Amino acid sequence: MDGSLQGRSALVTGGARRIGAAISRRLHAAGANVLVHYRDSEADASRLVAELNALRPKSAAKVKAELVAPIAPRALVGAALESFGRLDVVVNNASSFFAVPVGAIEPSHWEELIGSNLRAPLFISQEAAPQLAKNRGAIVNIIDIHGERPLKGYPVYSIAKAGLAALTRSLALELAPEVRVNGVAPGAIAWPDDGQFEQAERARILATTPLGRIGSPEDVAEAVHFLACAPFVTGQILAVDGGRSTFL
Repeated sequence: MDGSLQGRSALVTGGARRIGAAISRRLHAAGANVLVHYRDSEADASRLVAELNALRPKSAAKVKAELVAPIAPRALVGAALESFGRLDVVVNNASSFFAVPVGAIEPSHWEELIGSNLRAPLFISQEAAPQLAKNRGAIVNIIDIHGERPLKGYPVYSIAKAGLAALTRSLALELAPEVRVNGVAPGAIAWPDDGQFEQAERARILATTPLGRIGSPEDVAEAVHFLACAPFVTGQILAVDGGRSTFL
């Protein structure tokens, strides 16, 4: 595996910030043209696309979409084809993440967390599958170690990510042999911007991580790049968590 994505194109949902931006940069550096999806982060998306196009003209584009809208999957795939004429890699990265304990769960919480973490990846993958099959392409889903080991206080999020893990394995069977489908399950990667997890909880997480540190967005991007290129890997979920899932 040489890791080259030269001449190929990739769609990265939630690709303008944090882990998504690192994935977009990594795939672009490997030679791919990149369509950066965003919902609210237009300024970040514009800066990232300008940065990538400065490195290689006409190699990046952006698209705004609310992923739970019924029209979104077709709009995203259409934007990729309009921008680059093909679609080879889909990275389902966009995700809502917030705590809502049992007893306080409302339908709107379910719709947001399941919608962004499970429903959208399903319908985007389904829409993209014929184009990916033409190019023997790949889907990489960003899951979470808490899809397998639930995070207390985050039951709906954990359920959604568990569903995404099942979706990953199911699509690997359904779309084979033309399309490979894999997942990356991050552990603690760059603390949330909104202040979730108090200092004591952050210290506890570090204490239960064998490598003794949190990861970087680039750690996840490297794993995504590998799975986008690995020709004999499908139906697998790679934990990028500093070993934490072996401890929990």
